[in-house]
Amino acid sequence: MKKPIFYHDTDCGNVVYYANYLKFFEEARTLYMAEKGFSVPALMARGLYFVVARQEVEYKYPVRYADVIDVSTKVLEVSDIKIVFENIITNQNGRLCTKGKTTLVCVNQAGMPSAMGPEVKAAMAPAA
Repeated sequence: MKKPIFYHDTDCGNVVYYANYLKFFEEARTLYMAEKGFSVPALMARGLYFVVARQEVEYKYPVRYADVIDVSTKVLEVSDIKIVFENIITNQNGRLCTKGKTTLVCVNQAGMPSAMGPEVKAAMAPAA
């Protein structure tokens, strides 16, 4: 996912505010799932909700206003109730800026862990 960095993404030092990387990761995950055939609203209509259970972020190099970043997404692990995503952010020069790992857990409307179903699990399976 290519994304230009706007002024509102940055802090007073003209560097992307640290928490905004989580938004970038979420946007990339949402697009990744859509490319696999699953929209978030459609999953919610089926009673499947994905919540963040764990988040890791490594800040390697600053991203600044007017940079254009590339947020790559892949699945590292999948089980009946969990998907572990990895995100890598590079800038327009290909420099590694940020790495993240997000663990999502599938829950039902009551917030209890719930199997995501074999078709979702198969589609999210890591590439060999």
